[in-house]
Amino acid sequence: MSESEKVVLFPGITKLDLPADRVLDAAKDQLDRCVILGYDADGEEYFASSIADGGDVLWLIERMKKALLEVPDR
Repeated sequence: MSESEKVVLFPGITKLDLPADRVLDAAKDQLDRCVILGYDADGEEYFASSIADGGDVLWLIERMKKALLEVPDR
C-alpha cells in the first residue's frame, strides 16, 4: 500500500481551502446536475452548468447560499 493510499479524507466541514481537483473528483458520479463556480489559474471568474435554464440555476444557487448562511460559526 502506497503512502497516498493510506490517507483518509476528512468528510466534514473545514476552514481550510481544498484543491479544486479534489472537490471535483469527489463530486464525479455523485451528481445528476451541477453548477460550477470558481476562479481559474489567472484569477478570472469561471462558470459552467449542466442545467440549461438560468432560472433553475439561480434557484439552486440561492438554495445553496441559504444553506451556507445557516452553517453555525465555530
